[in-house]
Amino acid sequence: MDDFSKKIEKKTGVKMDELMQVAQSIKGSDLQDEKSIRRLVRKISKLAGKKVSKEKEDRIVDTLVNNKKKINSNTISKMLK
Repeated sequence: MDDFSKKIEKKTGVKMDELMQVAQSIKGSDLQDEKSIRRLVRKISKLAGKKVSKEKEDRIVDTLVNNKKKINSNTISKMLK
């Protein structure tokens, strides 16, 4: 395992192979499909050990499905605060 992977695991508390699995599931997900987004949010929430409220999950889904603006990491980061 390289230093970058070790730093990520130390900072997040999540094993690199689990992160790679999530990345693969994102790559194959339809981020315009509500059910896919909800599954993904729940998977990431569980992996991170963070509870995502129903309201926050709804906001994430609404933003990804209905938002006409380009979604980037800053947009998502703001939603999770």
